[in-house]
Amino acid sequence: MKAEAAHSVPRSIRDQVGAKEWHVRVELAAFYRLVAHHGMTDLVLGHLSARVPGTSDQFLLNPYPRLFEQITASTLVKVDADGNILLDVGFNYDIPAYTIHGAVYGARPDAGSAAHTHTAAGMAYSAFPEAMLPVSPKGARFHDALATHRFEGIFDNPEERARLVTDMGQVDAALLENHGYLVCAPTVPECWSILYDLEQATLAHLAALSTGAEIVQRSAESVATDRENLGVEETAFTGERWASQLRLLDRIDPSYRD
Repeated sequence: MKAEAAHSVPRSIRDQVGAKEWHVRVELAAFYRLVAHHGMTDLVLGHLSARVPGTSDQFLLNPYPRLFEQITASTLVKVDADGNILLDVGFNYDIPAYTIHGAVYGARPDAGSAAHTHTAAGMAYSAFPEAMLPVSPKGARFHDALATHRFEGIFDNPEERARLVTDMGQVDAALLENHGYLVCAPTVPECWSILYDLEQATLAHLAALSTGAEIVQRSAESVATDRENLGVEETAFTGERWASQLRLLDRIDPSYRD
C-alpha cells in the first residue's frame, strides 16, 4: 500500500529568524500600533523601520498597504540595500519607504530605527519658517534643533537620497517641508520617544500660535538649559516610557506580537 504524502506545514516567520531579529520585529510592530493608537497615521501612508540586528544593509519595513493597526511582527518585510525582499512574508513594500529609509541606514550607521510621518500637525508646522517655539518642555527639546529638507514630490527618486542625508546630517529629527517628519535613533524605543515628543511639541507650537496672543520670549540660555536637562531625563526614562506603552498595547490588543 502506498503511503500518503505528508502535508507540508508552513514554517512560521519566527522560526526563520534569529532571536534578536524577532525581538526587533516585535518592537517595530508595537511602534506601528502606537502610532495608530495616538492618531499619527495617514491611512496606509507613512512608514517606520528598523535595522536588522547584526547587519549594515538590511532593514524591516511595513507590509504595504496594510493598516498600521494590523501590523504584526510576522508581517514586516525584510529588504536589503538594493531593495530586494529577503524573506517572503506574503507582502510587498512601498517604494518611497525603501527610498527614504534606505538612505538613512546607508548614511547613518548609528541609526537602528527610523520613522517618517505626515500628520496634520507636522504638515502644518512644516509650512512655517519659524523655529519650534519653546513653549513646552518638548518644544525646548526641538527649538533650533530640527534639520530641514525641501519637498521634491513623491519620494521615489534615488538621486534625492543623497540630498536628504546631506540635509539631515547627524541630527535625529528632520522637518520635510510641506511633507512631514523624519526621525531616527539607535533603537526602536528611542525612535518612538523622539517621534512622540516631536508631535507633542508641534501641537503645543500650533496651539500657542492659534491664540493670536503675544508669546513670552525665553532667553537662549534658559532654553539651552532645559534642552540639556531634558536630554538627561530622556536617556534615563526612555525604557520606562516604552514599557508603559507595551503594557497599553498588551491590554488593548497583544496581536502585534504574533
